[in-house]
Amino acid sequence: MQTLIRAATQDDVETLFAIRTSVVQNHLSVEQMADLGITPQMLADSIRAAPCVWIAEVDGLPVAFNMVDLAEGEVFAMFVLPTHENLGLGRQLMAVAEAALFEHHDRLFLITDGRDEIRANGFYQRLGWVLAGQADGDDVRYEKSRVQ
Repeated sequence: MQTLIRAATQDDVETLFAIRTSVVQNHLSVEQMADLGITPQMLADSIRAAPCVWIAEVDGLPVAFNMVDLAEGEVFAMFVLPTHENLGLGRQLMAVAEAALFEHHDRLFLITDGRDEIRANGFYQRLGWVLAGQADGDDVRYEKSRVQ
């Protein structure tokens, strides 16, 4: 298995949506994302403005991605195709995202579904993220400081 982490380009927007809509937990359809303001145009504009999305490829196939908001210090998205979970791709993508964010911020944050059955919570905690409190609805906020 050959793995490559690379910056996404505007040509990857369709692939990013395909990965995002493939997940089982925290699934959103294209329509639901559009209702939240997450559209192909918004994603393309974000990629054009700054390096903020990274893709993990396995044997040349895009199978995971993450996205950050450099201005806010937020990990905005982290998704892996169900067929490629538990291969360490999320860990590799998070290392790249954190490095990019720590160039601009001393403390990072992310918001995710806080329900017990959501595996992302354990994943973030294993990477040193600390539960900082409730966000909207069932969502929780995690934070990570430069010095752990």
